Amino acid sequence: MKPLAADFLDHALMTALAAADLAAEVIRGYYAGGFTVELKEDASPVTQADVEAERCIRRVLLEVFPEHAFFGEEEGQSGESDFLWLVDPIDGTKAFVRSYPMFSTQIALMHRNELVLGVSVAGEYGETLWARRGGGAYLRDSAGLVRPARMAPLPVPAQRALSTGNLRSLGASHHWAALGEVIQNIGRIRGYGDFLHYHLLARGCIDAVIESDLNILDIAALAVIVREAGGVFTDLDGAALGLATRSALASSPGWHSELLAKFHGWRNEKAAS
Repeated sequence: MKPLAADFLDHALMTALAAADLAAEVIRGYYAGGFTVELKEDASPVTQADVEAERCIRRVLLEVFPEHAFFGEEEGQSGESDFLWLVDPIDGTKAFVRSYPMFSTQIALMHRNELVLGVSVAGEYGETLWARRGGGAYLRDSAGLVRPARMAPLPVPAQRALSTGNLRSLGASHHWAALGEVIQNIGRIRGYGDFLHYHLLARGCIDAVIESDLNILDIAALAVIVREAGGVFTDLDGAALGLATRSALASSPGWHSELLAKFHGWRNEKAAS
């Protein structure tokens, strides 16, 4: 397979950043209030801001890359191409609805089932992270200053920090006890959730993230960012990420294999009643 040219990836990345920044303006207009909330079939909320932001992103991306396919959280998948844009207009809609700033706009590009770039714009939180394959990861703060995002060196176990997200399925497996073993031997556990713990991981503030219940749109952009910042990102069984991904294990390279050994095969076992 011929590798994608760096100039193409840079062009696609700049387009994704522009689309995400425009969507963030749409979202900001609603964040002050005055929007309606509906429930999807899975009981998760969706707002006017989600739908309008996704349409804004779609318009910008497909104007530049009309031959590409598109997969959005709110309006689904369309088109057939080796290139697929993966978009979650508001990752953290529940936070958005309750008026606290823990949400971001995420855009990723997949080429032949490989994630090659990612953008995460957390406007109300005050930072944007982005990365493309082979190009490193970068952070833009609320003052507009840009710097590289890098994982921290892995500390000794007693100083490690782990963040967890949705864990319902893991909690129903025998491997729930394995999480308890991990927690007993590290410095602290947190539940930053949504985009935030992946941002913190990529910029060296924590050392691992575990989630057992998500979809690829929740993490596609963040996976590229974490990897380019020096981390490892698979599902909880160690598999490569794809459209069917439902779990995440992201960490420092020095800790990933140890964590993976504790959770491998977890979906095949149900906890005793």
